[in-house]
Amino acid sequence: MSLERPGQGSAQHELSISRLIDAPPAKVFRAWTEPQWLTQWWGPYGMTTPECEMQLWVGGVFRTLMHAADGAEYLNQGVFLDIVAPRRLVFTDAFLPGWVPSEKAFMTVVVTFDDELGRTRYTARAWHWNASDCRTHDEMGFYQGWGESLDRLVEVVTQRMPD
Repeated sequence: MSLERPGQGSAQHELSISRLIDAPPAKVFRAWTEPQWLTQWWGPYGMTTPECEMQLWVGGVFRTLMHAADGAEYLNQGVFLDIVAPRRLVFTDAFLPGWVPSEKAFMTVVVTFDDELGRTRYTARAWHWNASDCRTHDEMGFYQGWGESLDRLVEVVTQRMPD
């Protein structure tokens, strides 16, 4: 499948985070693609993710519901565009009220799991359609939120998940 990057390839529309994780790519990929593990780390500190629906095929639904400590709920809905196990996931993501899968997504997310001597170089890229969407996501706390989720993911794959 050929994927075109939103924003016609402009780096100004991308937010990304990367980390070397002391676990093999297959294990980190499982933490992303098995709902019983994803619900344990998805979201920043103080959030829980009691619901996850995942149809792990191209065109399948990816939906999570996060709860904040103040009672607020955040619904994320998207569709898988590409899956290359255990190396890459690509999906749309929208967390705006009223969004339905037939409409343009807020962003496209590309997550890669590259092997580095048995460890995983994890990189998540959020590609936005325009500078305004990218700026909004940055101002919402992309780096803090995705960084805290990544901390939680690392804890799951290095301390809780069996090999």
